[in-house]
Amino acid sequence: MTPMTPMSPMDRTDRTDRTTPADRTDQTDRNDRTAPSVAELEEQQARLTLPRFTYDDAWTLGTLLVELARERSAPVAVDVRRGGQQLFHAALPGSSADNDAWIDRKRRVVERYAESSLLVGTRFRAKGKSFDTDSRLDPDRYAAHGGSFPITVTGAGVIGTVTVSGLPQLEDHALVVEALERLTAR
Repeated sequence: MTPMTPMSPMDRTDRTDRTTPADRTDQTDRNDRTAPSVAELEEQQARLTLPRFTYDDAWTLGTLLVELARERSAPVAVDVRRGGQQLFHAALPGSSADNDAWIDRKRRVVERYAESSLLVGTRFRAKGKSFDTDSRLDPDRYAAHGGSFPITVTGAGVIGTVTVSGLPQLEDHALVVEALERLTAR
């Protein structure tokens, strides 16, 4: 029996984020996780509103995401921003520069629509549309794949983004949601 060759970061990225929406499973990911509905994603976003978001909160959220990813040996990059300022960034083993490009593309969707990148993509699919073609936005700059979430503050609205890239889109999204749930519980 021939030993398996470890997967390079490029191969891993190609299997997760580089596929087209038609190639990706819209309703499930590789672990048979069912995609949340538009209503479920809207509820998540409403529930995960913060009373404030300081530099310390950005550090806490970023390090929480890194801890969760390390526990799972997840090859991800993590990004936390407030307005135009990057407050936290980390790249874990197995991630690549491609993940940073995906972070930027997903983040731009959240900044434009003020909704999670997964919610935006799910809305398009629910209407039988493709974000890549029907949004009329450059797909090299915008990606409505799960993994970027708005940082919303009560009384202020969306003030930033938190983004993960490196896993299948539903897993990227779930990791961000788990970290935000833990942050709001503190």
